[in-house]
Amino acid sequence: MHEPTTRREFLAISGLSTATAMCADFARAEDADSVVTVDQHIQRLADEASLGMQFRGTTAAECRAWQAKFGDKLRSLLGPHRPPAEWKTMVERVDEFDDHRREHLVLTADGHPPLPVYLLVPRHVPDVRRPGVVAIHGHGPFGNDAVAGRDDLPEVAETIAERNSDFGRQLVRQGYVVAAPCMIPFGRRLAEANNEYKMDPCAITFVRLSLLGKLLMAENLRDCLWAVELLARHKQVDAKRLGCVGHSYGGRMTMLTAAIDSRIRVATPSGALNVMQERIGTKYSCGAQVIPGLLEYGDVPEIASLIAPRHCMWIAGKDDGLIKPQWAEKALTRIRRVYKSLGAEDGLLVDRWDGPHRWHGEAAYPFLAQVLQPPKSQ
Repeated sequence: MHEPTTRREFLAISGLSTATAMCADFARAEDADSVVTVDQHIQRLADEASLGMQFRGTTAAECRAWQAKFGDKLRSLLGPHRPPAEWKTMVERVDEFDDHRREHLVLTADGHPPLPVYLLVPRHVPDVRRPGVVAIHGHGPFGNDAVAGRDDLPEVAETIAERNSDFGRQLVRQGYVVAAPCMIPFGRRLAEANNEYKMDPCAITFVRLSLLGKLLMAENLRDCLWAVELLARHKQVDAKRLGCVGHSYGGRMTMLTAAIDSRIRVATPSGALNVMQERIGTKYSCGAQVIPGLLEYGDVPEIASLIAPRHCMWIAGKDDGLIKPQWAEKALTRIRRVYKSLGAEDGLLVDRWDGPHRWHGEAAYPFLAQVLQPPKSQ
């Protein structure tokens, strides 16, 4: 039988209970202090990302086997991204200039959203097939207008003057046939309603497409590949001499397009020499550049390495705040390993110019001409 508790025993038990409760309170307080924020958790995951399919070989055979394996993995992560085999081309308008013609096109095919494209064709050059270049725009409300040189639109003219972003027009004047597609969600493809509450169109478009089983970056890749195909089938283009250029987001898409389509002989990504492992911890990461699951297998350097042994020049302004030198050098080290294994080190160049986040073609244009050899103006 349980004996009655004495007053001393009662006080002892009460004191023990109080101390236990106090310890539990302290434990709860310590637990609360140890709770990490979601940003801290994501940063930890990014720091510990496996990047499990980095190339670590040295021989050409090892490299080609790695490219095939990682290329397959990248395509599976992207999901559907092939352009239509057939389409209709609607010509909305044609602008004639002294040195080139600007065609306002819309490409349509069943099961795909219409794609607005500017096609720029040189004049006063020999009547021979000439090289074609896909020119891809970056972020901004004007889409492909600036790339095509639409300085008849006042706000676009300001952007061109500030960022030197009419590189499509600059290229057509050098003898290339240029296709400048409009990406999602920019330019004509962005509804004003998306900005009603000052929402980030890249983020909200990424989320909405994801709910429908589609990936924003893959949608844009399809359209870049569609522009490549448009050039390859054009009667004035030599399909064996194709290039791709772009700045900022356009630089990222230039890299991805060249990595996926081996017909592109030369690529010049500008303002995009950074990696997602670093970007994921910054103030802002763009939904238009996200490939879910990528960091389990690789990153930007691995995608860029699929371009090898073809020619590629990375353009990076020394005052570009979006490119962190230490991360850029790590990326280049991994890319150079692949080019070296294929005996193609001369095909990989870097233009580190003294300037900010804007297009700079001083080194890129001779590089493109060396590979693609456009006809000279008459």
